[in-house]
Amino acid sequence: MLVYSMSVSVDGFIADRDGGFGWTAPDDEQFAFSFAQVSELSAYLCGRRLYETMLVWETDPSLRATEAGAAFADVWRALPKVVFSRTLDRVSGNARLAGRSVADELAAAMAQAGGRDISIGGAGLASAALRAGLVDELRLFRDPVVVGGGTPYLPPLAEPLMLDLVETRTFASRVVYERYRRSASQPSFPGSFS
Repeated sequence: MLVYSMSVSVDGFIADRDGGFGWTAPDDEQFAFSFAQVSELSAYLCGRRLYETMLVWETDPSLRATEAGAAFADVWRALPKVVFSRTLDRVSGNARLAGRSVADELAAAMAQAGGRDISIGGAGLASAALRAGLVDELRLFRDPVVVGGGTPYLPPLAEPLMLDLVETRTFASRVVYERYRRSASQPSFPGSFS
């Protein structure tokens, strides 16, 4: 299953107008929950910005100062990553540059997944996967903030995408976790949608 999981503002943005996302810092409870989810992945497909943002977990020893930080760093470092970039000519750690389309890279990752989920991240990359009908689950960590603009979590779609809400959870920090799965039945809508 391909999962798109990100922290998002109430108004649907993963970063504000300046590209900032400091309001998404998880508390210990949410960090532990996210760690458990990442631990279950078989691979991660990511765009360049997300790859570069998360690279600190492989390079910054200060993030290993706590037991939870060290455990996450170990899991992140071991997780195979496929990086989609037009500007990078190399990546480091357990990552490789994508050489094929998102669909083809996903198919190759699924063949090796052993039944475990694969995650996709980065707004542009996830948007392409959503438009291609490749994403099976949306997992949002909805932070109690309205940022008023920035990078949207979801792209405009030509047709509605019907979802089933399969899980919710509210953390002590007031962040609400929402997990949606693509609905098995996609009804047709009259009018402009075919």
